[in-house]
Amino acid sequence: MVKMARERFGASQLISPEDLRLCREAVEAAQRAYAPYSKFAVGAAIRTVDGKTFAGANLENAVYGLSICAEMAALTNLNFNGDPRGIDAVAVAGYSLNQDTVSEHIVTPCGRCRQLISEFAGLAHLNVPIFCCNADLSQIAVYRIEELLPHAFGPRNIGQGT
Repeated sequence: MVKMARERFGASQLISPEDLRLCREAVEAAQRAYAPYSKFAVGAAIRTVDGKTFAGANLENAVYGLSICAEMAALTNLNFNGDPRGIDAVAVAGYSLNQDTVSEHIVTPCGRCRQLISEFAGLAHLNVPIFCCNADLSQIAVYRIEELLPHAFGPRNIGQGT
């Protein structure tokens, strides 16, 4: 087991080998990022309850609004190739392509991606854990989606679901 720091809250806990594997898959996915503008590679990996993993990387475009986040790419991969109702955990990792050293800073999903993860978590009826990592996995923080996006807008807000 690897020690996992949650510096903001002064807590520490252990991360399971299964969760560490998911974090490593997010780092591997970041290696496939197309990030010529921000020079910041991000990868995401999603594990389902049946143990399958779906990964994605950020994909930038000269028209910045058309860029796709790694989490969105991974969720699309899950939706196309798996069952979005089976989402069990998400890992996100990233790093600057401009630096020779690895940042200590973890990467967290942006607001849009938090909203998308929340929707899938609702389908699974699970407060999904999100492992937020730096590139060498020396810093990993785990949050539940409801911590990162409390009171999320969802299907119930438009009269769909409970």
